[in-house]
Amino acid sequence: MPRRDFIGAHDSVLNVISLSPNDDIDTFVEIWYQVFLWALFSSLFVHIVAALIAFLRLRKHRIGRWIPVAILTMGVLSPLTGGVISSAAIAGVFRASDFLVMPFYALVCGVVQTFLVLVISYSRILATL
Repeated sequence: MPRRDFIGAHDSVLNVISLSPNDDIDTFVEIWYQVFLWALFSSLFVHIVAALIAFLRLRKHRIGRWIPVAILTMGVLSPLTGGVISSAAIAGVFRASDFLVMPFYALVCGVVQTFLVLVISYSRILATL
C-alpha cells in the first residue's frame, strides 16, 4: 500500500471546489479537510455579502465604516475555531461508521455548519443560556 501524506496533492483546494477528488475520501484527515474547507468557503461567502451590505450602508458613518472589517474578521475566525472542532466531530462520526463520504456530502456538511451558525446567531437561543 503506498504511503499517504497528511494532506496530499489529491486534496488540493481546487479538487475540493470542483468536487472531484482523485480517490475516495476515506481517512479522517481527508474528510475533516473537505468539510472544513466547505465550512470556511460558505462562511466567507456569507460574511463577504454581509460586509458589502454594511459597507454600502455605513460608508459615510465615522465609526460605522469599520464594521465590515469586523464582519470579515469574524468570517475567518469562526470557521478557524468552531468550524475546525465541528468538522472534526463530523469527520469522526463518518470515519467511525465507515460511511463512504462523497465530495458532495462534505459540501453539504460544511454549508449546513454555516447555516446553523446563522440560525443560532439570529435566534434568541443564546440569550436563554
